[in-house]
Amino acid sequence: MTITSLVGKIAIVTGSSRSIGAGIARGLGEQGATVVVNYANDPEAADEVVQSIKSNGKGGDAVAIKADVSTLAGGKFLLDETIKMFGKLDIIVLNSGIMGSKVLADVDEAFFDDHMQINVKAPLFLVKAATEYLPAPGGRIIFISSSLTGATAILPNALCYVASKGAIEQISRVLAKDLGGKGLTVNTISPGPVDTTLFRAGKPQHVIDFIAGQNPNNRLAQPEDIAPMVAFIASPAAQWVNGQNIRVNGGFVV
Repeated sequence: MTITSLVGKIAIVTGSSRSIGAGIARGLGEQGATVVVNYANDPEAADEVVQSIKSNGKGGDAVAIKADVSTLAGGKFLLDETIKMFGKLDIIVLNSGIMGSKVLADVDEAFFDDHMQINVKAPLFLVKAATEYLPAPGGRIIFISSSLTGATAILPNALCYVASKGAIEQISRVLAKDLGGKGLTVNTISPGPVDTTLFRAGKPQHVIDFIAGQNPNNRLAQPEDIAPMVAFIASPAAQWVNGQNIRVNGGFVV
């Protein structure tokens, strides 16, 4: 067994029935983890991810749990069901989120509050609850941010999304100090533009092509480009990686 193996580990990935979350769930499963595939509205998509992990021949396993992790009650339900099923939790990946697009003139209080609730408050309090079960030492907390927090070529309509992800990056830094003494690691993975339904929503093709052209590879990332780094950070090999923001973006931001 290699030091990057996740055999015997139980992992929650929020929002993992599609897109980046599904790629992360599959990546953890490929390293042998048992993955809780969280979804809110699409049981068929979640089951597809579960079956792909079960059939990958790498020893991974998976279950799907429906929970609205945009609320504190939904996050608690997800955690409680995981513990009921497996009796423990080793890894939690806070992937679920929203990516609204409005310039300042169009931002209202509800739009702002939704981003802070779903992208900041809900994952923070889910982590707080999860610390009761994560092994100390050895537990892994992984937030998902965005390379847009450090990008010069940023569009004005990214205001609330980037503000919420910037908050997550600061939460991760501070929690690394807070929880690091217990042997938990807290890190952030910040992808660049990834070719997902969420990314494409509301963007005409010429805008998508322009964004892809900002990468030296002249393409958007695929979810499978992000998953291996998450799997590494979740592994025993990353025990000395704590409080870091790792930009997995192919050179989109350097």
